Amino acid sequence: MSKDAVAPAGIEPDAATGHGLHARVLDGLGTAIAGGHTRIGTLLYIDDLAAEYGVSRSVIRECLRVLASMGLVESRRRVGTRICPRDEWNVFDPQVIRWRLASDDRVGQLRSLTELRAAVEPEAARLAAVRGGLAEGSALVGLAAQLWTAGMEGDLETFLELDVEFHRLVLVGSGNEMFLKLNHLVGEVLSGRHQYGLMPRHPDQEALLLHAEVAQAIQRREESRACEAMRRITVQALDEMASIWAETTGSPGAPR
Repeated sequence: MSKDAVAPAGIEPDAATGHGLHARVLDGLGTAIAGGHTRIGTLLYIDDLAAEYGVSRSVIRECLRVLASMGLVESRRRVGTRICPRDEWNVFDPQVIRWRLASDDRVGQLRSLTELRAAVEPEAARLAAVRGGLAEGSALVGLAAQLWTAGMEGDLETFLELDVEFHRLVLVGSGNEMFLKLNHLVGEVLSGRHQYGLMPRHPDQEALLLHAEVAQAIQRREESRACEAMRRITVQALDEMASIWAETTGSPGAPR
């Protein structure tokens, strides 16, 4: 790695080879890049990386191929491997999202994901009310009731699992395969906020009620009501993120 690079913590040479070692090195490189420890345009060299991570050149080559498939790096013959500008990254890749969430730009990443949710989920709820089956509507109503119980009891682990499943079912019910593919993004933003302590200790009661309203509206095929209730959920999430953004950057403006 170049002189500008900072070696990620927790990466130690491993006597074993194979998937476990490959995953650890890939995670180290990805975190260093996504976290800004290596500047955009920095050149990476296989021999340097192999020495730094204590692994074979073949392991480094494979990791660089994976990073290239995500748009994070670009290999140039007789030059080296260059860190690509952020606008070339596959920002929808779940691993890239996790690396960015582990970086200092965590709040900016969460804000971007929350804004995407606000654009997609209300329409997904509306479509679910039109296209969803009775079984899906009933499942959502049941999940909303369980969410209320977990939220009121402060069981945040169970609440997170139920919340991720609730939003996944709404996307499934939309009948739109493009929306469904965004399921992992919704899961990442919900998990990320919990993991990094960016959620209230007890879920907001209004949000819990709104989940119940979404479920009931979808079950009763009330598309406008489903859309509006989901819109209010995403607006509340945006408001919470704006507050956190202002605290961490001093400005409620757009993410860097």
